[in-house]
Amino acid sequence: MNDNAEQQPPTAAPSSPQAQLARAFVTALTHEDAGTRHRAEVRGQRWQVLGGMASGRLSVGSRTPVDGFPPWVTLEVVRGGFATGTAGANGPLQAYEREAAQGFGVPAERRALFAHCLTEPGSAWLWDRLDSGHYEIGVLEEAALLTMAWLVRHGETGAALDLVAELEPFADRLRFLSRPADGSAPDATAAVHRHTVSDAVGTLARRRPNAAVETQREALAVRQPFGDELLVHWLRTARDGRVLELVPDADWLAHGEALLDRYRRLAAEHTRCTKHRDPKENLGTLRGALEEVVAGRPLDARRLGLLRHAVQSVVRRRGLPGSAAHTALRRRQAEQAALASHHGLAQLVLRRLAVLPQETGVTDVTPLLEAVTGEESGQAGLPAGSAVPPVIRQVVEATLSAPLGTLVERGVVPSAEVLAELVPQLVAATTAQAYDDATPRALMTANHRAFRNRRSLLLLNLERQVRVEELPWVRAVSGQRSAVPGRPDGEGALAVLRQLGEPAVQAFPGTILPNPLVREFGVLERHCDLGTPFVEELAADIFMGTFSPKFLTAARIAGELLGGTLYERYYGIDYAAIRNLAIIETGAALTRSHGVRTSPGFARLCAERAGTAPRSWSVAANGTVIEQAQILTTHNLATLVHRVGIAPRPGWADLARRCFVTVCRLTARVRRDPRPLSTIKDAAYAWRQMVFHLFLCPPGEQRRVITSLHEEAARHPAHVATRLAPALAGLTLVTGGGAFGDDGTADGGRARRFLGWSTDGHWMR
Repeated sequence: MNDNAEQQPPTAAPSSPQAQLARAFVTALTHEDAGTRHRAEVRGQRWQVLGGMASGRLSVGSRTPVDGFPPWVTLEVVRGGFATGTAGANGPLQAYEREAAQGFGVPAERRALFAHCLTEPGSAWLWDRLDSGHYEIGVLEEAALLTMAWLVRHGETGAALDLVAELEPFADRLRFLSRPADGSAPDATAAVHRHTVSDAVGTLARRRPNAAVETQREALAVRQPFGDELLVHWLRTARDGRVLELVPDADWLAHGEALLDRYRRLAAEHTRCTKHRDPKENLGTLRGALEEVVAGRPLDARRLGLLRHAVQSVVRRRGLPGSAAHTALRRRQAEQAALASHHGLAQLVLRRLAVLPQETGVTDVTPLLEAVTGEESGQAGLPAGSAVPPVIRQVVEATLSAPLGTLVERGVVPSAEVLAELVPQLVAATTAQAYDDATPRALMTANHRAFRNRRSLLLLNLERQVRVEELPWVRAVSGQRSAVPGRPDGEGALAVLRQLGEPAVQAFPGTILPNPLVREFGVLERHCDLGTPFVEELAADIFMGTFSPKFLTAARIAGELLGGTLYERYYGIDYAAIRNLAIIETGAALTRSHGVRTSPGFARLCAERAGTAPRSWSVAANGTVIEQAQILTTHNLATLVHRVGIAPRPGWADLARRCFVTVCRLTARVRRDPRPLSTIKDAAYAWRQMVFHLFLCPPGEQRRVITSLHEEAARHPAHVATRLAPALAGLTLVTGGGAFGDDGTADGGRARRFLGWSTDGHWMR
């Protein structure tokens, strides 16, 4: 289930949280790692949502699932979108709240803190924190009192009083006081970062030495050199390669005793490698025999035979100590043992990171990734010139703070999902630019970033997730926004929307836009006032057969761009009819389902195109209907091209080819996948985006790309071309002016329209 969709009409099975609770309970009892057991115990406590559901205190599927809390309260939400009944700003007083209460001279209670902040001294304290910027917003409610203070200082007394009246009923429970921070709030810039320095420090600090590698290092650096000394000592008693042919003298015995003393010290200091303790190993045999001889006990025939066999075996395998072959081997092994460990290099990079601001990214990561310097070599005991390995470089590079396009080009952003994680940083900065005053601009930037940490609820009946504009403190300062935040000089919301849309389509052409990214696009669109909705991917397992009107609007916008094109012909769409349907529904036919506006005409059209029976319900049937909605709307591609004006640099032909590479890569997985339908669905989505990009190519280039698809399929395993042959034949058919039949096939089934969902088994299987 995709619990990021802004509108979800789900039906939730009660067994889902029960299963989560059971898994957490088992893990908390049985896992070998203490940290994992603790985290599972916490998860189990959260899944007490079951009790709330049973008692009726929790209303699953509602915007207000917890009795007594309005929609704007940030709730604790567990996997699947279930509210636990606890607010994120609830719970025991934080340490900074107790310190503030002590400084204010009031009881350590939230209501007392709230009341003090309404006094003149309390307001002055809040103003000082606002001006310094030494605050951070972890949970949304922590921005409320700072907003109130700013309104009071700027003469917006009425708005401040209204805000206080809305917050006051929860003053004893919720945390409305911001937490302190050492540095100022981050500036609104075009740079973003995937992880902060603090995140990288935490990741590197959790690295532990690799036990196998360190054991091997100890063997090469300690055990084997000592074994060589022991072997040389025994060879001093040899004649014709047979040890103990010569009677050991007093010097030999004294040196043997010294070797045994050193062995005991080494064994106590170096405990990773234990093969030397095994009496059946060569080193164990040499050492055990030496202990007997030094103690004055003669070796029996069996032990003498084992000793001579061990000596001969070592010499035969590695050569005599001091020989050219043996010396070269030990030199190579010593060099290998002297290599810097990943753990040691991680500790070195940790020291480099420690001097940087911890809660931001890094504008230049190059100095952090340089090889070990001579000075560092002396301090850390690492060989000078040792390079930082890729596994550590990746952690540091993820802190790079740079324009989004730079991060994509450098591979710091490997997927559309990761891109969606970064977008709120830019959107927060952009939407806050509407405030002329720098103080609310910084506050609203921090608020927006915190808002994107708010987890989505499981919602029924097309209810909508709470938007940032609905928060009381955001609503209270909305009058201070500029009339037109999107300025024509390229610094406004439309420019940022274009800036985000281009890398999303350019870097990941075969992936549909993930819902978190779509939601951020929606925020920017509302600030641009384009009248162009962005639509989410709906979840098939909770779909109830209806769509909000924005899906029809998005399809109409797609028709403005796609009428008469390859895309319209390939998918058998009548965009003129969709335009007429939009006109009719705008005028009269919109209906309401559970109090929410819906588009019955669009839902009916999608169901007819999918061929699903009326009132039928199954995940597969739902998927076919949702896929038709994605086809008609192009899942936001037409909106980005036609209204936002994106123009990816490689060109549409390059994007089409890369989409097909994704199709081939996914198709290659089908052969050994016992449940391939999800993979086939993703391949069909990539195919759809390829068809969209193809329509934007000039006719000649379009033909060249389609011809090259067969060559690309041939580069993959043979079964890929076989599975894709009907789809390629269908694309060639439509390009040449042909058309599919009503069942989406032609030429006796040898040419097919490639769709991802099916209710009766997919032909690609």
